[in-house]
Amino acid sequence: MDQLMHAAFPGSGSPESGTHEPWAPLADVVDAYLVELELPGVDKEQITVEVIEGELDIHGEIKEKEHVGVRRRHTRRMGHFDYRTTLPPNADTDHVSAELTSGVLTARVPKTETGKAQHIPITG
Repeated sequence: MDQLMHAAFPGSGSPESGTHEPWAPLADVVDAYLVELELPGVDKEQITVEVIEGELDIHGEIKEKEHVGVRRRHTRRMGHFDYRTTLPPNADTDHVSAELTSGVLTARVPKTETGKAQHIPITG
């Protein structure tokens, strides 16, 4: 059953299973111009934010920490993570900013005026 669920929903395996396949962090997207990702305990050096061909791509890796003693339970996600979202046509991809505060990465994508609808007068 676990293999079936993993095939249907990649990255949904339990952290206890020991598999470290790419997964997507929890995220909120507001008006397609503000993306907030939950990345508790992650340093900004472990995160890469890029815009590639109209997509916002946020990826990185959470490395497992050394523990002393016997681990009784392991439920936190570890390993590579990847979050992608398609940006709207009027996104200003030259001025994207990202800030990491209290375990939440906030990526802001400003709007451009070029994607605005224009009224075309009919002549003739």
